[in-house]
Amino acid sequence: MTYPAVHITEECLREGMQIESVDITVADKVRLLDALSRTGLKSIMVGSFVSPRYTPQMAQIDELVRGFTPVEGVTYTALALNQKGRERAAEHMPPLSRADRPPMLFTHLCDTFVRRNANMSQAQEIARWPVTVDIARERGVTEAAIAVNAAFGSNFEGEFSLEQRMDLLRRQHDTWTDAGIAVTSVLLGDPMSWCMPHRMEEQLEAIRAQWPQITHFYLHLHDGRGMALPTSYAALRVLGEGDDLYLDTTAGGIGGCPYCGNGRATGMAATEDLVCLLEEMGIDTGVDLDALIAAVWIVEELIGRPAPGHVAKAGPLPRGAALYDANLPLVETFEEGRHFRLGPEVAEHQARPWREPIPDPAGRLAGA
Repeated sequence: MTYPAVHITEECLREGMQIESVDITVADKVRLLDALSRTGLKSIMVGSFVSPRYTPQMAQIDELVRGFTPVEGVTYTALALNQKGRERAAEHMPPLSRADRPPMLFTHLCDTFVRRNANMSQAQEIARWPVTVDIARERGVTEAAIAVNAAFGSNFEGEFSLEQRMDLLRRQHDTWTDAGIAVTSVLLGDPMSWCMPHRMEEQLEAIRAQWPQITHFYLHLHDGRGMALPTSYAALRVLGEGDDLYLDTTAGGIGGCPYCGNGRATGMAATEDLVCLLEEMGIDTGVDLDALIAAVWIVEELIGRPAPGHVAKAGPLPRGAALYDANLPLVETFEEGRHFRLGPEVAEHQARPWREPIPDPAGRLAGA
């Protein structure tokens, strides 16, 4: 089976930190950003240039951008929702870059959410389409994107249907087509965690059937109900060679939107869990999973609690010399579970209740 080319955007410093305490210092955020930069991740979103009145955790983003050490080969971006934010972000280019996406007609399917999250209505978003198209024409672009956020359902309005999504996407597609600009990309966002794997399969198959020229698929999936990773896997199964799949994740799986009603429960797929999955599927990510796990441990240190992700707790699948010692002591806590990276000493205080040493499965280790 062939798979699409997969591109991961790490959003821990934006999507993750925006729901966390304002007491996390700039120095600690710099330490985390520098650690993430050294993992092999190619795309990192460092934060948002937004009003601290609504997102106080982003109040010191200028200091963060000035303080970290960029790594060659990593693209650093930031979110800006209005012209003032874009002007602030432009002051930091480089090391920041503009997101490598075509011009996009971006609309929320949930009017309630966009009012809570961005202080505007869905109708106002749609009214801005002509401006986006005019700017694209002036720039001479030849390709564009269509996008629906809060696409699968709303904690305030209920589930949305395939027909509702396709209707809004079709209106956007027609707008670009009338302007003589080809649509080659689509973005689907799920801030309130309504997406399920079978719904994603249905949606992507419908898009491919309706618009086969679309080959770039951007997914921003939240994990409030544990479906972000399974839904990403469903996308991998539907798409194939010649397609590009862009997935947003956060180290540790932290995150959430304060306006969707679930707070920190609305995290994202953990970057380390996705990387582990992709590598086991034979999809090379270029990410050093061990370094990524170390960065997740920094995340947990900063937020003061375990992050929702799994691989940073249980470790990658052990093979060869990494297989566990048959006489490893009992392991009960998350801290003791870190023996896969720190060594068995972290659990030495625990008992070994078996009556005699368990033979080392040397044959299994040799053949692993």
